[in-house]
Amino acid sequence: MRTHLYILIGLSVAAAAAQDRPPTRKSSTDEFVFAPLSPGEVAPATNSTPGDSAVVSGGYVIDDKHKLIPGDRLSFQILEDRMLKGPKGEPKGEPKSLVVTDSIELDIPYIGRVSVADRTCKQLADELKVLLEKEYYYRATVIVGLDQVSKVLGKVYVLGPVRTQGPIDIPANETFTAGKAILRAGGFGDFADKKEVKVVRKSPTGNVTYKLNMVDILEKGKTENDIALEPEDFVIVPQRAITF
Repeated sequence: MRTHLYILIGLSVAAAAAQDRPPTRKSSTDEFVFAPLSPGEVAPATNSTPGDSAVVSGGYVIDDKHKLIPGDRLSFQILEDRMLKGPKGEPKGEPKSLVVTDSIELDIPYIGRVSVADRTCKQLADELKVLLEKEYYYRATVIVGLDQVSKVLGKVYVLGPVRTQGPIDIPANETFTAGKAILRAGGFGDFADKKEVKVVRKSPTGNVTYKLNMVDILEKGKTENDIALEPEDFVIVPQRAITF
């Protein structure tokens, strides 16, 4: 009987220690990370029906529609970090504000700079979860919230005899063409060669040049011949020969 009593006491102590287990380190950083869930624990929901935004613990909604573009403002948080304390006892793990760079990248805590091209917030959160759990966490519940959508996609540059040379913002909510860029630059100058306008675009294999006849596009209404611009395109208007 006494032996059975000792066994029961030992099991009770072990169970209490398991419930109060301290955070464990997974890397050499000064951050604590937490061990996998104990039996009976429930993880915050991070998945949803395909096509819907994912809802996670705390009421956050992770956007899975909008493809991230330069200038988008995001909030980044790892829910497990909310249980951490700073060196003076202050709470850690508050959401961090991040902005997508012109190169469509983000500086992610712990990880560094990553490309976010063609990704939604939900896709990015799923990828970051894998990266964080590979190096820093046993479990990471990642939230990437879309705080503000950028109004511009980037810039193009209009050069040559137009009213106002220089960079022009590409609106995020419309198809921005070479013809629109020239109109946004104030239109052609007096000595512009409207029939030989060029759009120069960088590519991995070198520059690609498109020739446009703006007389047909802007004056004759043949807008199907216009070209949609991409960030960092150059619209070059040549100067026509002057004869006396």
